[in-house]
Amino acid sequence: MTLLVDIKAFLATARTGSFSAAAREIGVAPSVVTKRVGRLEDHIGNRLFVRSTRALVMTSEADRLRPRLQMLVSQLDDALEGAAPPETGLAGHVRIKAPTTLGTLFAGRSIARFMAQNPAITTELMLIDRAVNPLEEGFDIALGGLPQSFASVHETPLCYYPRVLVATPEYLAEHGSPKTPGDLVEHRCIIYVAAGMTWFFESEGGPISVTVNPVFTVNDSRLLHFAALHHLGICIAPGFLVQEDLAEGRLVEVIPDFPVTQLWFKAMVPNNKLHRPEVAALLEFLKNEFEAAPWETEPVPRL
Repeated sequence: MTLLVDIKAFLATARTGSFSAAAREIGVAPSVVTKRVGRLEDHIGNRLFVRSTRALVMTSEADRLRPRLQMLVSQLDDALEGAAPPETGLAGHVRIKAPTTLGTLFAGRSIARFMAQNPAITTELMLIDRAVNPLEEGFDIALGGLPQSFASVHETPLCYYPRVLVATPEYLAEHGSPKTPGDLVEHRCIIYVAAGMTWFFESEGGPISVTVNPVFTVNDSRLLHFAALHHLGICIAPGFLVQEDLAEGRLVEVIPDFPVTQLWFKAMVPNNKLHRPEVAALLEFLKNEFEAAPWETEPVPRL
């Protein structure tokens, strides 16, 4: 069991980026985490982190081992849970990742409703604005709208995730209105960092991609929206955030003949987690909650 404890210390450090943060997560002193990671390094005969006063950087050996060790630990944890006496009703702990805006406005509220119906279940909801492989990073469910897929991870589409290219009339009056996606390279663009600088559009001739030049890069859709409203440039925004501004003329759709490639809000679950009753129950609950996109059936919450 000592080796398993050391592996879990390494995985927590890799996930959090520091010995002190890993110690808080595990509930021990930082010196204990440092000792456990050092013990694992001695066991495998390789360094896992390059230590300095400024940062803790994973080595190539750590990058290679991390997904394999995470999978092994998940499988062992699941096996031990399966050996426990059966519970009355649903119980257990579910670790969830969601993007900040969707998590705050919609998914977090759904998860809270699920917990109210299942008081023996505990959850940890982490708001992260990037694609996450739940198998490698220790999540039971990863929610998101980005198109990335991962091996040994099951995907469940939840609902259509509309996006629209927008700018203010004031910005377009000053800088001109692009006619095609290629014209965007000459414009000031606001970037959602997780989606990248290459934007994708649909046309009668097929998909079009263009790499734009950002003037402002953010990792939260609400900041993207705010920047666009203040005439900083053109952005691809979630439709539910800008629908009121479009209706009232504060924003306008740009090059509507070339719609932005749309996405799906989805739930990703490692294959080895699908059998867990609490994970399966939450996944089914989310499917029902998002069967009709909440931004189409109720007012978008204002924070």
